Amino acid sequence: MQEYRISHNDLPPEGKVFFVVEPAVWTTPLREFHIDCRIDVPLKARIHVFPADNGWLVRGTLQGRIIVPCSRCAEDAVVPIDAHFENFEAISDQDENAFPPVDNETDACVVWEGNVPMLDLAAVCWEEFVLALPVTPLCREDCKGLCATCGANLNEESCTCKNEVDDPRMAKLRGLIVHNG
Repeated sequence: MQEYRISHNDLPPEGKVFFVVEPAVWTTPLREFHIDCRIDVPLKARIHVFPADNGWLVRGTLQGRIIVPCSRCAEDAVVPIDAHFENFEAISDQDENAFPPVDNETDACVVWEGNVPMLDLAAVCWEEFVLALPVTPLCREDCKGLCATCGANLNEESCTCKNEVDDPRMAKLRGLIVHNG
């Protein structure tokens, strides 16, 4: 995989635009973290990096389309990714006696190569990708999910399972009538 590390000193004052289109930037961490996600339309990032005091200002977009399991029925859910982001990536102080350099868990996007802090654009892309993932992806807005008793996909078939929950803690509420007033 290509290295996407940017030195603070190598940037012009007006910044520089970078494009990250290499599939391994996303597929390698997906495999490593065992995330059930397939890339349907290749992910592409456009990142404008500006040098700033003690760090980098990072502005960009991430676009593409992925397929993840629906959170209700586990069928394929096609999810467009269209993220816009703006972050400040700070250069943390390097403790000369520590190896590897201490970064106080503040930022995985800044790595040290010797005494030179480098912005890792692949890490920026991965971070923005994870933030763009939906919390509860749905295959369709009206997905009915799975039957909790028999496991039938209620989008494709109906089942004859009793849907009442016999939770004894709810017994007093079963006879409650709600009046809209």
